[in-house]
Amino acid sequence: MFRKWFRKAKPLSQKQPSTPQQDPLSTDFHENLQVLRSIYNNCADVIFRPFLIGGNKKAAIVYIEGLSNIEEIDRSVLGPLMDAAAGEADTLRAIIENKITVPEIKEVKTFADCIGHISIGNPVLLIEQEDRALSLGLAKWEKRSLEEPTAESVLRGPREGFTESMGVNTSLLRRKIRSPRLKILSMKVGRYTQTEVVIAYIEGLADTSLIDEVRNRLQRIDMDGVLESGYVEEMIEDNPFSPFPQVINTERPDVVAANLLEGRVAILLDGTPFALIVPTTLYSLLQAAEDYYQRFMIGTAIRWLRYFFFVISLLLPSLYVAVITFHQEMVPTTLLISMARSREEIPFPALVEALFMEITFETLREAGVRLPKQVGAAVSIVGSLIIGQAAVSAGVASSPLVMVVAITGIASFSVPRYSAGIALRLLRFPMMLLAGSLGLLGVMLGIIAIIVHLCTLRSFGVPYLTPLAPIKGRDVKDVLFRAPWWMLNTRPRLTGEENKYRQAPGQKPDPARGTE
Repeated sequence: MFRKWFRKAKPLSQKQPSTPQQDPLSTDFHENLQVLRSIYNNCADVIFRPFLIGGNKKAAIVYIEGLSNIEEIDRSVLGPLMDAAAGEADTLRAIIENKITVPEIKEVKTFADCIGHISIGNPVLLIEQEDRALSLGLAKWEKRSLEEPTAESVLRGPREGFTESMGVNTSLLRRKIRSPRLKILSMKVGRYTQTEVVIAYIEGLADTSLIDEVRNRLQRIDMDGVLESGYVEEMIEDNPFSPFPQVINTERPDVVAANLLEGRVAILLDGTPFALIVPTTLYSLLQAAEDYYQRFMIGTAIRWLRYFFFVISLLLPSLYVAVITFHQEMVPTTLLISMARSREEIPFPALVEALFMEITFETLREAGVRLPKQVGAAVSIVGSLIIGQAAVSAGVASSPLVMVVAITGIASFSVPRYSAGIALRLLRFPMMLLAGSLGLLGVMLGIIAIIVHLCTLRSFGVPYLTPLAPIKGRDVKDVLFRAPWWMLNTRPRLTGEENKYRQAPGQKPDPARGTE
């Protein structure tokens, strides 16, 4: 199903020349220690702690200060091994089974593996005459507590959001989906950052071709570092030159869980609270989690209101410019006289006036986002009021245009996804230029160009306008309106076809059942 849409995978970059990090550990304890010391040269926070096991066997533990639990190292590793009687801990197996009281222990055989475990906070134990080392699961670092998502306001639903810790994020998903079919694949991305990237999906729901494609695109990323999910989003999307986002980003575990249950795939990165969801469609960007938590009539009404303001935020300024410049006959006479009176002292054409006010409004909005929360809201609201009034008083802008810009700004806030709102803000300016040069004909040409672009756009092989283009009858009930849950029997056709039905038939409430 997905294969015919996927891009052909490009060959991976050539392998780097062999380095000491890629060599296996040897039985020479001093050589292993020397190689690690040379690798971590000039790293004052890397601690090498040599000691004797049972008073006669040389060993050393290597860890990074601040990333490992020093108290547990002393209590569970150093204490038992140094206090062991001679001959009690002669073999690696005896040490693992009888002496170290650490829940998670892994054997590592190369210097690269040692470095990988040390970098994430797991101490590595080197032992004399052993060509293997032990990675001890004693990572500990400061992490942010669970908080309500700041980028996505919660009206009704869980008020917990992802954090920067991968362990916390995966555990939040496990709390939502308590099935062993929830699979979590891990890999490293970034030459220097070695950022952990997790692919999460539900086995039996997500298409295997989609999972393979996600893994291939992530493996193609070959760059110095990945510090945030935005890096990955740009590297894996189908059309990087489109203003429309082709990947959903969210801070909410319930949103990720809901999409996984529809057969989609989630990508989580260590160090960022934003998860990525693929594939996505335009309608997914206009839907909010609260649509499914409210009763279906309320969810449908709010969804239609959102669709309406989505169009308003894109077209209202350009329609104003087109009508004022070319099509005054379309305005009722009384309103036209009032608008003409407000514009009689304006020295600029409607296009220049609209561009000036839109740029000013966008600048104020961006300033409000960047400033501290206590100041940002006041600056964006008070600044808009003061500048709007001052522009009208100074004869730079007319009152109707100020109202149009204000309505447009409010309409853009109704889009639940910030990335989708940014796309509308970008497209608003070329639409105004077309309206100012060609009138309503330019507006129509702009709309046609946008629709054609959306029809050609795909997200991981899924058409961007599905299920309306191409039409998928059974999926329309979750796009044009929000059907009640007892009608949402099937998963989306292009993501959940592997397991078509999400609930048993006959779920519609029946008052007669309670009287039987």
